[in-house]
Amino acid sequence: MRPSRRASVEGGGLSGLLLPGVLGCLVWVCGARSPPDAACPAVPGRNASRLERSCGRERAAAGIGVWGLGTGSLLDPFPIDPIQENYVRNVRNCIFSIVYPTPFKSRVLLVAVSEEVIEDILDLHISVKETSDFLQFVSGEKVLHGSVPLAHRYGGHQFGSWAGQLGDGRAHLVGVYTNRRGERWELQLKGSGKTPYSRNGDGRAVLRSSVREFLCSEAMHYLGIPTSRAASLVVSDDDVWRDQFYNGNIKKERGAIVLRLAKSWFRIGSLEILAHSGELDLLRRLLDFIIQEHFPSIAPNDSDGYLEFFSTVVSETAGLIALWMSVGFAHGVCNTDNFSLLSITIDYGPFGFMDSYDPNFVPNTSDDEGRYKIGNQANVGLFNLNKLLQALKPLLDPRQKQLFTELFKRKLGLLGASEDDNYLIAFLFRLMEDTKADFTMTFRQLSEITADQLRELHIPEEFWALWDLGKHGLFSEWVAMYLSRLDGNKDDSDVKRRRRMMAVNPRYVLRNWMAESAVQKANLDDFSEVQLLQQVLQRPFQKQQAAEKAGYALRAPAWARDLKVSCSS
Repeated sequence: MRPSRRASVEGGGLSGLLLPGVLGCLVWVCGARSPPDAACPAVPGRNASRLERSCGRERAAAGIGVWGLGTGSLLDPFPIDPIQENYVRNVRNCIFSIVYPTPFKSRVLLVAVSEEVIEDILDLHISVKETSDFLQFVSGEKVLHGSVPLAHRYGGHQFGSWAGQLGDGRAHLVGVYTNRRGERWELQLKGSGKTPYSRNGDGRAVLRSSVREFLCSEAMHYLGIPTSRAASLVVSDDDVWRDQFYNGNIKKERGAIVLRLAKSWFRIGSLEILAHSGELDLLRRLLDFIIQEHFPSIAPNDSDGYLEFFSTVVSETAGLIALWMSVGFAHGVCNTDNFSLLSITIDYGPFGFMDSYDPNFVPNTSDDEGRYKIGNQANVGLFNLNKLLQALKPLLDPRQKQLFTELFKRKLGLLGASEDDNYLIAFLFRLMEDTKADFTMTFRQLSEITADQLRELHIPEEFWALWDLGKHGLFSEWVAMYLSRLDGNKDDSDVKRRRRMMAVNPRYVLRNWMAESAVQKANLDDFSEVQLLQQVLQRPFQKQQAAEKAGYALRAPAWARDLKVSCSS
């Protein structure tokens, strides 16, 4: 232990971080079994904070729930790595190692925060971002009292082959927080220094990749796709050296840290490492813990509990991948160590949103064989699930096909069912593939164009993706088939159809060129486009003046054609 690195909440400490009335609740992490009643105002006034009003309601109903920031819920159930020195090594017979973040040596700047995460999940006031305590916490310089920072041990199959021990090589779990709604969130810093699992890495993340992760995890949330969240992004002047495209061209970049949150960071590789190491008792303990904490529908001591757990993971992972496909998202590194057991999107690296429709779209330049191309994500998901339980293949296939069809029926505004729906969808994909029509804007512009305009093949110039699609010789045939199917919608109108479609087809997604533009400005300490994108991506389905002015719904600029992303971050 290193108590000198532990922050104190006394004498000012982190009191500035917390909404009024909350500081008293933190005594729980020091040993008190319940917070004092004085922690909540007796009668929240008209100008009381959101938490004060909520706290008052909870007192009236059932008293204040015990809460605080700590890691005891993860430390207590499992053996901990007995070696607390921080050096790279093979670790056995544990789930976590205790290891503290490594602070930056230079100045640290706050690039962006998510107001929704800060206030609605973490119960803090947005003014917290102005305090030095907050900056020290989110940059790894200060660890909150009552919390012990952890690095998780896991393994995984990478690009189809067993890679052995992997683990949190540059991430520190700095606390578990239960908020006023009873939601349990695990807080993790990414880019916060070396751990026993760093292998040959330096434990750092660069601004380039951190901007992308911060923006995309929040963008995916607002697209309605299960995902980890991002609370903050900081950048330093520390030099971090990266060979971005693994071609020997090493460049100096700036170190950055993202504070990210998830209900759990356990992944398929968390179980794989224990099975491969023969640590079966620990495997059972971890599995029982995960089921108890995150799968309440599975009854304790259910003889079929493990099978039900795996079946749930299969169906929810199938749903997640179908949602990825519905917005043209390619994860880029679908290894088993990047697949969450809670079926949320985690570990944003060389991801990409498809521009021109291409089932062979590969955003990751390191993926030479195209294993993780967008059109192969369902198959890779099946491979990963088979590594979790070999007998799951028959459970995934029909579910995947059904979810895929239903999602794209919604994107096309189709109600009810028709035996030709699969053909109509496949027909459209063929036209998009042949014409390289933009994936996102094809569906969005089909949402905005009227049926009469389509019927007359009168496509306004601003519908540039449909112009591309219209160059195909079979476009008019598909339009006739589509309109005929729309006529079969019961109790529907064209206004209702367009409204439904615009609610599920985003106008804005985080395209690589948009992220790159923000990164380039951020490298010059201009964080304006990071913040603009953050705001725009919170309302991806709504037309926004600032986004239109920035060209976020237009064709990608010519310079973007040569953009590449890789695993180097």
